Amino acid sequence: MYLHLGQDYIVPLQSVVAVFDMDTATASKRTQALLSRLQEEGRIIELYEDLPRAAVLCENALGETLYLTQLSPQALQRRAEKDGIG
Repeated sequence: MYLHLGQDYIVPLQSVVAVFDMDTATASKRTQALLSRLQEEGRIIELYEDLPRAAVLCENALGETLYLTQLSPQALQRRAEKDGIG
């Protein structure tokens, strides 16, 4: 199964580690540290025009990648459940 993140990006659902709501995630120092590290490593892919609503952390054999998307965490959950997961 796959999860469509927007702007023609699709990731394997089993690679999704976490989905963060960007309205609340940046309040945590640990999340801020994760965002800083991934930014320094060039592992953030921006899939939004105005502001990101969710961050999707994926992990595969090449390491971690964070996708910032304009889709809400709830929309991503509905998409995952629509594909029979949840």
